[in-house]
Amino acid sequence: MPHVTVRAPDHDRSRSLGWIAVAWMEYFVVHGPGDVQGEPVRHGDEYTAFVVDCYALDDDRGRMLYDSAFFSRPKGCDKSGLGARIGLFEAFGPCRFDGWAEGGEIYRDPWGLGFEYVYEPGEPMGRPVTVPYLRIMATEEGQTGNVYDTIYFNLTDDASLLSRIPGVDPGLTKINLPDGGEITPSTASSSSKDGGKETWVCFDETHLYNTPELRRMYATVTRNLRKRKKIAQTWYLETTTMFAPGQDSVAERTYEEAEAIREGRKKRGRARLMYDHRYGVVKDLKNEIELRAALRDAYGDAMEWIDEDTLVDDFYDLRNDSADGKRYFLNSRTSSSDAWMDPDAWELCRRAEEIAAGELVTLGFDGSIRDDATALTACRVADGHLQLLGCWEKPEGPEGEGWQVDREAVDAAVSRAFDRYEVCGFYADPPHWQDYVDRWTADFGEQLQVAATRARPLEWWTNRPTQMEMALNRFVEATDDKAVSFAGTQDTDDETEFSKLGATLTRHVLNAKRRPMGRNHVGIGKEHPKSPKKIDAAMSAVLAYECRADAVAAGITKRKKKFGRLVAF
Repeated sequence: MPHVTVRAPDHDRSRSLGWIAVAWMEYFVVHGPGDVQGEPVRHGDEYTAFVVDCYALDDDRGRMLYDSAFFSRPKGCDKSGLGARIGLFEAFGPCRFDGWAEGGEIYRDPWGLGFEYVYEPGEPMGRPVTVPYLRIMATEEGQTGNVYDTIYFNLTDDASLLSRIPGVDPGLTKINLPDGGEITPSTASSSSKDGGKETWVCFDETHLYNTPELRRMYATVTRNLRKRKKIAQTWYLETTTMFAPGQDSVAERTYEEAEAIREGRKKRGRARLMYDHRYGVVKDLKNEIELRAALRDAYGDAMEWIDEDTLVDDFYDLRNDSADGKRYFLNSRTSSSDAWMDPDAWELCRRAEEIAAGELVTLGFDGSIRDDATALTACRVADGHLQLLGCWEKPEGPEGEGWQVDREAVDAAVSRAFDRYEVCGFYADPPHWQDYVDRWTADFGEQLQVAATRARPLEWWTNRPTQMEMALNRFVEATDDKAVSFAGTQDTDDETEFSKLGATLTRHVLNAKRRPMGRNHVGIGKEHPKSPKKIDAAMSAVLAYECRADAVAAGITKRKKKFGRLVAF
């Protein structure tokens, strides 16, 4: 099932306060306003796992492994309810490390309300936060938000156990806690947030944080958390549905941070984000069987309380935008109006298969020197399976200052490709790399059976509008028909280079935008010339696939002794 998680390499669910957190929530917390108001809370395996992941510890001192968590699910998955439950645990529960259990120790709630939890040997024990300050963020004035409403309901409804905690002073605009501290709903303009004392913050529906004011609010509040970080072990939770592409929302920025961690592009600072994104993929929305399967993938445990038929009806209501349906109910990444590749069509071409040594392949190369990336891709001639062999990308931030691609490393990667595979064709875009293309032509040209031109067998210039448009169209059509596939895995715990390169290729493909090329043609480009969102791996894949198409047209589909040379055009 499509489920992306990003966690630290030393993540260990046995070293987590999340187990007592789930038990505490299920004992004390009830559902807030809505259809199941006042009913007890129960967590399935999926939601239990997320809470346990949030409270993972990183060392013998019991410090929190993460300082932020991201929970992305479709509409109706009780994301706000989960945020409220974690908030109540942060306000009143044993949510910080208090030593390692020998086994048999018992935590009892301090109010005599009957909660007991017996620790297993080696399990972390918990204590409450000293003077907790919780901030619950909403996007609009006059709203307290679903998270705060659920917290308020639990502290005021006579049937709720939490309403019996002595010394709590709940109000519609602030909840004062018994031993100091507070829970406060907040908006962008209402917060004198600078200088705050927050220990935990919930940012609900961060796909809506897409204005300069809301982004500044997010930055200010997260900075405040660091002031109490060392002792209070502060952290924050983002809940969201899939963002609309190109709005530069907080959710979109967190998605990009998670991708940088997953691909190993984050070079500075510790990766302290715990990321959990579940979604559904369907190529043809008209196929109801595929749509229902994708909805079950997206909703997971939440399908227990979701009316599947109603969701299907929403997709087929002609008054609704199908792109909105994919975002809201499949939690799937959608395309901007100028996107080159449909994300779902590309995702359905993923295969966790590496091109084996000795196989017949073509290569594609797109290079830069400083501001963009350099990429090398192989395409298996037999079936069009692509594998990104290397991507040398300008780092973001200070590390990118003065950066240049390691040309020797690229040259070595090309040599390794020729050593590892039987290469029958190699299309390379020459700008900035002409000397190397000439050298590769001298070293490998004689063994190639497919040539871009007779005189220049490797040079495939991407600045030719007609040929470039035809190659791009061929690639998109092959993707739609599943005639192309790419090497990658959905297993986000896979830290191998294979997995990282597959994620990089996907990122570059989905970054590409359709752009005018010449007077009457359409090519691809970045969203704007200075954008840090690279597309070079996508271009190298197109060149590898185009070379493979020329090989197939010439009947070069099986390994054999090399003879002659085919001129592609």
